[in-house]
Amino acid sequence: MRETTLEVLNEEGLHTRPANEFVKTVKQFESTVTLQKGDTDVPGKSLLKIMKLGIVTGDTITLRCDGPDEDAAMDALVRLVQPGSPE
Repeated sequence: MRETTLEVLNEEGLHTRPANEFVKTVKQFESTVTLQKGDTDVPGKSLLKIMKLGIVTGDTITLRCDGPDEDAAMDALVRLVQPGSPE
């Protein structure tokens, strides 16, 4: 399992369009993805639950990927949350 804590740098946070892109990316991988803000964990494949977290630019989130392609999943999702990130 890989886990990382990130500051959301995407200028739109994870609202409708970027959250939808996040979910589409998660669905490309076999690994289980979990997103956490504060004390709330949600599955990475649930657009509605991600949007309910109300993630905005500057928020800190924890991203967990667990499975056979967890490294690739983590790298792709970090790039969405932190555009321009070297990961």
